[in-house]
Amino acid sequence: MKSKLLTASLLASALFAGLGMAPAMAQGNNNTPGIDQSQQSISARIQQGLASGHITPSEAQALYQRDREIEAREMRYKANGSANPQERQQLRADLGALSADVERMMANNVYNAPPVAGGNTHGIDRLEYKISQRIDEGVRAGRITQREARRLHSRERVIERHEVAFKADGVVTQQERRQLRSELTALRDEVERMMRNDRRNGRG
Repeated sequence: MKSKLLTASLLASALFAGLGMAPAMAQGNNNTPGIDQSQQSISARIQQGLASGHITPSEAQALYQRDREIEAREMRYKANGSANPQERQQLRADLGALSADVERMMANNVYNAPPVAGGNTHGIDRLEYKISQRIDEGVRAGRITQREARRLHSRERVIERHEVAFKADGVVTQQERRQLRSELTALRDEVERMMRNDRRNGRG
């Protein structure tokens, strides 16, 4: 079931990336759409590696840390409104190196069976997938802007990193599960609030 959800999540991410490339949908002052799409693809690939056992929780945690550092650097570059060509080139190089490391791990024949008993979070994974789908639906319907979607997906990635960290020792405690559900519920509620606010007619 989880592999099917992950596959569907990858398809949803690809669809979202396609929408993000459409000029008519461009929102705000973002000049790094390709970089944002690469970050989402890498995050999805790490999740796939975790599910297949090619990437261990500790490896995923290190990969997410690098992704977080790149994201923070991107935010600094865009603090004045946009990233210049040299800064975008640096971000692409950093993401390229991160993606290469992820693919190297995925190509590794060593299989690390993911923890099942105490580390089982299928319900949380399903909720993550549903929220991701709902965000993409909001973008297609014109109720969520591309900028808002990037912010929501960024929050989703933060929650995924928390989940990876909790799974690092092979056991997700009840307290950790409650924290993940609380974070996902808050994110879901914000998505639904945006979906209820019909702002389609007020957009240029």
